[in-house]
Amino acid sequence: MKNLNHKFNRPRVLIVGCGDVGMRLLPLLTPHFRVFATTSQPSRQAELRALGAVPIVADLDQPATLRRLCGLAQAVVHLAPPPADGLLDRRTRNLTAILPEHGRMVYVSTTGVYGDCGGALFDESRPVAPRNARALRRVDAERVLRRWARRAQSDLAILRVPGIYGADRLPLKRLQLGTPALIEADDVYTNHIHADDLATIIARALFRALPNRVYHAVDDSDMKMAQYFDAVADAFRLPRPPRLPRAELQQVVTPALLSFMSESRRLSNGRIKRELDVRLRYATVADTLQALTA
Repeated sequence: MKNLNHKFNRPRVLIVGCGDVGMRLLPLLTPHFRVFATTSQPSRQAELRALGAVPIVADLDQPATLRRLCGLAQAVVHLAPPPADGLLDRRTRNLTAILPEHGRMVYVSTTGVYGDCGGALFDESRPVAPRNARALRRVDAERVLRRWARRAQSDLAILRVPGIYGADRLPLKRLQLGTPALIEADDVYTNHIHADDLATIIARALFRALPNRVYHAVDDSDMKMAQYFDAVADAFRLPRPPRLPRAELQQVVTPALLSFMSESRRLSNGRIKRELDVRLRYATVADTLQALTA
């Protein structure tokens, strides 16, 4: 009975939108906290229980399903993406309506909020300049959460995250299909983070982040997009993608893919190392590929 009571007396954490990254986060939290995890798919409840979480079926698009979350935990990790259309993140609006006062939140946003930066290297002080609807929804979510944090006298940490990769999150299908990349003169700088390192950054931000602070959750890689594809192709003995000028490439790829290939930026990660004491397990993409193919 003593162990049971200890379990229920532990501090509570709520993970909203517990997908792949959330599943990697659970083993970092469940030894120390009682973790509640939302899913919109009832079939995933057993999977969440197996990792030590208390599953809750909730849908951010249906406010009535969120009532059970009200006051459930003082610490919240918001991993749910915005809706697929529109310029506002109504899901985050619905969530903030039931969040507690004097709480703490980590929100996983995107580096896409900066738009195209011409390959510049910069830190978290750079203003946002979203160029597409997807990024505009993320900026809206950040603003909604900042208003909630002020109103509720709560602490908010925003993690701006680039392309997430891992052993099971590599562009192998793209390489197998021979989807072209940009020639060097037109190529863009891209940023990366391993999914496991992202989970670690979230866990540290949850209780180490300074109040109302933005962090770049990126690794130490400094490479252009086509270099990334070439590196993965070489590691898995696949043909490197063909290179095309931008004018030709935009005729053969989808608008969504083209938007990712139209923004160039390099983000400094010094703040996560100084303030969160993060030590990246996968410091660069090259390190990861070498480990995967050793």
